[in-house]
Amino acid sequence: MSELHKFLFDGLPVRGAIVRLTDAWAEVQQRRAGNSETGAYPAPVSALLGEMLAAGLLMQSNIKFNGALILQVQGDGPVKLAVAELQPDLALRATATVRGAVPDGAGFAAMVNAGGAGRCAITLDPAERLPGQQPYQGVVPLHSVEGEKFQNLAQALQFYMLQSEQLDTTLVLAANERVAAGLLVQRMPLKGVANLGAGQDSARDAIGANEDYNRIAHLAASLTREELLTLDVDTILHRLFWEEKLLRFVPQEGASGPRFACRCSRPRVSAMLRNLGAEEVQSIVAEQGQIEVGCEFCGQQYHFDAVDAAQLLAAGPQPPASSAVQ
Repeated sequence: MSELHKFLFDGLPVRGAIVRLTDAWAEVQQRRAGNSETGAYPAPVSALLGEMLAAGLLMQSNIKFNGALILQVQGDGPVKLAVAELQPDLALRATATVRGAVPDGAGFAAMVNAGGAGRCAITLDPAERLPGQQPYQGVVPLHSVEGEKFQNLAQALQFYMLQSEQLDTTLVLAANERVAAGLLVQRMPLKGVANLGAGQDSARDAIGANEDYNRIAHLAASLTREELLTLDVDTILHRLFWEEKLLRFVPQEGASGPRFACRCSRPRVSAMLRNLGAEEVQSIVAEQGQIEVGCEFCGQQYHFDAVDAAQLLAAGPQPPASSAVQ
């Protein structure tokens, strides 16, 4: 069963979370493998998507935001785009666009940042947008300030949190064909009347300056990929933080935990086709006899014949479709 655990370090400005995706991760892979047109992802691409889902869930769980968190990696290697979308209720889905061969054992930089032009973006898309409201998006390159390419997704996201949120963050991520998992430890700001340490020395609130966070981050970083993939959550937390006092929240699992869900639907696809315009829709029907649209997230196929096309065009303009179908 997929599960998300959140915790605090009692009396310290540090929070954490750990996620293990099993059944939800299996369904993401099965949906792709079951698509006769695409087939399964190469193993390194699948592992990247698993890590993205784990990381996205960890970040989504720490924000108070009613909307989707969309984690994207845009690359100039064979992986042109990888997307993980996480909803506030922990529903998840993911997809990737691959052009060219991905060798077994291919690393993060080779897959998405071969020429140094790769980017990582995090988008917060409100569930109910106000008129004129646009999603918030932050973008960082896949290299350090000094120009050194990041060798894994965790490095890129830690850099993002420093650049975008000014928060010290430690991430450990791993995925294989059975499990996608992640551990996050993050320093919380001391400043603010209601925050821990209000009125204390503000120097301890600077990036890299909090000794409590640095100690805990060092412990978290000692977690190996094999341990993260094979050990249960209680064992991991005890091994890493047995000398710390943890305040743990009720785990989110089952119906309230991480699970696969796709938001695509025939009405959404119809809205997308209307946005193409009558001329384009009629041209496709005339050339191919029907319109076929496949969802890259779940593999669902939608078919519209000439009668269907005429009916959806006759319905008139509709609100713009979301990114349910890529």
